Amino acid sequence: MSAPLHLLVPGPIDRPTGGSRYDARVVEALRAMHWTVTVHELAGAFPATDAEARTALDATLAALPDGSRAVIDGLALGDSPAIAAAHAARLRLLALVHHPLGDETGLDPALRERLLEREARALAVCEGAIVTSRHTRRRVAHLGVPETRIRVVAPGTDPAPPARGPAPGEPPMLLCVGSVIPRKGQDVLVAALERLRDTPWCCLIAGGTTADPSFAAALRNRIHDAGLTDRIELAGECGPARLDRAYDRSTLFVLPSHYEGYGMVLAEALARGLPVVSTTGGAIPDTVPEAAGRLVPPGDAAALAGAIATLLHDHGARARAARASRHYAGSLPNWTETGTLFAKAVEDLV
Repeated sequence: MSAPLHLLVPGPIDRPTGGSRYDARVVEALRAMHWTVTVHELAGAFPATDAEARTALDATLAALPDGSRAVIDGLALGDSPAIAAAHAARLRLLALVHHPLGDETGLDPALRERLLEREARALAVCEGAIVTSRHTRRRVAHLGVPETRIRVVAPGTDPAPPARGPAPGEPPMLLCVGSVIPRKGQDVLVAALERLRDTPWCCLIAGGTTADPSFAAALRNRIHDAGLTDRIELAGECGPARLDRAYDRSTLFVLPSHYEGYGMVLAEALARGLPVVSTTGGAIPDTVPEAAGRLVPPGDAAALAGAIATLLHDHGARARAARASRHYAGSLPNWTETGTLFAKAVEDLV
């Protein structure tokens, strides 16, 4: 049995975000390997931390026994370099970076620079970093972490049956899954779909709307003003059963993100054999093979509309992309393999 491991995460680990899902599934896999893992859910606001968040991080680290191995999710770590530095000599600290905090879309330039500068200092006092993609490895190396101290541990993907598509007589269905925030680009998707009024389709946008209420409200208003409320459903956070049905009934998976540190929902779409329309933002080209769909520049509604239209109208291209998705999905790691790689990364780095 390995030495105990502590994982510090921002808020409840069961939040329906890609980062939290990764954290939770890794914990599950490590415990199945008989690791003792203690999860510490930190209160407060992240990533631009408030006093409550800083106090929670400092108190949690202070309570750990000397020599403890502590992995800190980057969302909780990046804005608190002084706190990490205060405990680095006594503890074995590792960072878990899904993507640098300053790479979030829509940040004020001054806040972006502040977050990147502070995250670089926080990473510098850690013994290493675990990242979820090759792209994030390059970004973390750019922040000053030696590549020898970085390990890539990609998310696992659960096996899934091939999507059956819409029921007879129903229009093609487009599925978009992700928190409704500027980085995910749902506004770009709506702008693209406005250009495709004369093409049969319906669209389900699934994802929590509470992270950025003003963006969600503006998106809802845009759908209404475009006269598309009968074709685009802004469904909010969907449970596993509804998401499973949505994947099964979909024709295309569309994720117009400006940036992804990996894109777990993209891998889940590939596992379903769905053609993918997404962007070249961040790690997406590393996650989605070229043959599995179409990738367009982030923020380009016209290009996004063209990619969707091509796959909707060209049945042969759509079938080829679906086969490529299923074929590539067979090479993706499962969560047991991800847990094994995560364990090895921890042991290598500390």
